[in-house]
Amino acid sequence: MMQIEGRITSLHSNAGAVASALSLDNLRNMTTPAEGDRVTTVITGTQCRSVIASMDDYLMNLAIADDATVVSLPTTITR
Repeated sequence: MMQIEGRITSLHSNAGAVASALSLDNLRNMTTPAEGDRVTTVITGTQCRSVIASMDDYLMNLAIADDATVVSLPTTITR
């Protein structure tokens, strides 16, 4: 049986927080470690369509996790 692997690496200012947020939704065939400013997710499977579907779902979650972990500084209003 053929083993298929998909790998996505992305850069983030808070890679650890992004990886932690994403790992909550990982299936048993997924890993999502952070190293430095990079998050790399590896998705494996035996069916190409399943791997592609999981990657598609992951990319949506990645966009949300990245937005959610951006720290915004309080703004100061001066008069």
